[in-house]
Amino acid sequence: MTDAEGRKPQSDEARSVFTPPTGVAAPAEPESSTTSGFAVPEGLAAPRNGTESETTSEFAVPEGLAAPKTGTESETTSEFAVPEGLGVAPPPPPETEGSAFSTPRTYSTKQPAAFTPASGIPLVSLAKDIPWQDRMRTMLRMPVTERPAPEPVQRHDEAGPAVPRVLDLTLRIGELLLAGGEGAEDVEAAMFAVCRSYGLDRCEPNVTFTLLSISHQPSLVDDPVTASRTVRRRSPDYTRLAAVYQLVDDLSDDETHVSLEEAYRRLAEIRRNRHPYPGWALTMASGLLAGAASVLVGGGFVVFVSAAVGAMLGDRLAWLCAGRGLPEFYQFTVAAMPPAAIGVALTLAHVNVKASAVITGGLFALLPGRALVAGVQDGLTGFYITASARLLEVLYFFVGIVAGVLTVLYFGVQLGARLNPDAALGVSDDPLWQIAASMLLALAFAVLLQQERSTVLMATLNGGVAWVVYGAMHYTGDISPVVSTTAAAGLVGLFGQLLARYRFASALPYTTAAIGPLLPGSATYFGLLGIAQNEVESGLTYLTKAVALAMAIAIGVNLGSEISRIFLRIGSAEKRRAAKRTRGF
Repeated sequence: MTDAEGRKPQSDEARSVFTPPTGVAAPAEPESSTTSGFAVPEGLAAPRNGTESETTSEFAVPEGLAAPKTGTESETTSEFAVPEGLGVAPPPPPETEGSAFSTPRTYSTKQPAAFTPASGIPLVSLAKDIPWQDRMRTMLRMPVTERPAPEPVQRHDEAGPAVPRVLDLTLRIGELLLAGGEGAEDVEAAMFAVCRSYGLDRCEPNVTFTLLSISHQPSLVDDPVTASRTVRRRSPDYTRLAAVYQLVDDLSDDETHVSLEEAYRRLAEIRRNRHPYPGWALTMASGLLAGAASVLVGGGFVVFVSAAVGAMLGDRLAWLCAGRGLPEFYQFTVAAMPPAAIGVALTLAHVNVKASAVITGGLFALLPGRALVAGVQDGLTGFYITASARLLEVLYFFVGIVAGVLTVLYFGVQLGARLNPDAALGVSDDPLWQIAASMLLALAFAVLLQQERSTVLMATLNGGVAWVVYGAMHYTGDISPVVSTTAAAGLVGLFGQLLARYRFASALPYTTAAIGPLLPGSATYFGLLGIAQNEVESGLTYLTKAVALAMAIAIGVNLGSEISRIFLRIGSAEKRRAAKRTRGF
């Protein structure tokens, strides 16, 4: 056994895995160079560095791989310490709690985040050369999220006009249109056009029979601004209506710059403008209307004069009642009495004239055709509350007329007047006289509606066309009067809408006066006469026919207006959206 084999192995302290900490003296190493039984063979031994003890821990880092010393007091670190060069950014501060309605940090009203619904976004391309009414109707029928962004036409500075003033101007314009007899859909289209002209997006107008309101919300996180206005008085002044339409057209035009102050000034001038025709001219027009209507149902010169005198007396009595503050119901009741009284007086005097034609002519001047057409149009376009209110107004007017005529006819029958209902059924054998009478009736109706002089001629011609169509279908073709009336009224609505779009104006001046010859005056009179003579069944039959003819006129005018849009280029594939409902669901 050699010396190396006979040496005693080192103790456990000599090769302990726990080295003393820095600054603590290590225990003295024995002088012997005894190594472990697993000593490195000779020739492979690591070089000695001349220290007193060459014994190290089994877990010690081999020489040459030792980490560089930093010179600090302690080199021992945690096993979970982050290595140098891999520093982690400090955690963000906790977000403070805010309101659920506050604007998000990532939201921008100028450039909203892109969003595509599942059904896709439809392409909306509204041509500039089409009337603003059709463009506004197209956007009103769209959901708010699918409407194209407004292009401010009348914005002159960066901030734009004050929102409350724009809404007030919009309501004042809508008030004049609604008071002039315009339909609810057309009023909403005009209000929407004014708002978009001044760059107000997300505007929702709402029109009822007596109340207008509009709401503007800049974005989903902003508070909406809502304003309303009440319509307390109505006046059928179509000259004022045309001036308001011209103002809205200028506001919607890119080439015409109208500031907010200028728009207010023009609106004040429209309100202050006097009617184009004086009071005596309106009274004369009422007489001409009644006389022309009496000729249409077979009357002669004496009947023409009698009907004209009765209508003028009734008009003056109605003016007197209006000046005393009586409601319109009593005005219609009083205005219906003089024509009926003159007809009864001619019968009692045994004058060889058609007294029934005198009473029928007087009824033509009182029947509320304008309100009837507007009410049915609102119902067909989805404004049911406004339509119900308008039709209820028509019903009250009709009841007032019935009360006035029935009162006179009842006393006339008691006095021995024998009125023959068949006497007014005859018509003139000369069609030219009928056409001339229908055109005169339309002319007088246009004057009563205070139309512009430039529109009176077209309304008169349109009324003549309506009577030609009705006469050709009913008297020559022996077609039902309801069907004939619907076809004639549809042609009136078609021509009226085309003329209105050609002039960028309202269609009422071209359609309301033209339907005058089609009003069911004779059927109304026969129904009232039957009730007055205790022939209730016959009277109700005629009144039912009168209601059917009135509805035929209103539906025909609206149908013609809708057909006219087929010939107009709206510029959008979506066209004019409407509610889709199947079998009443």
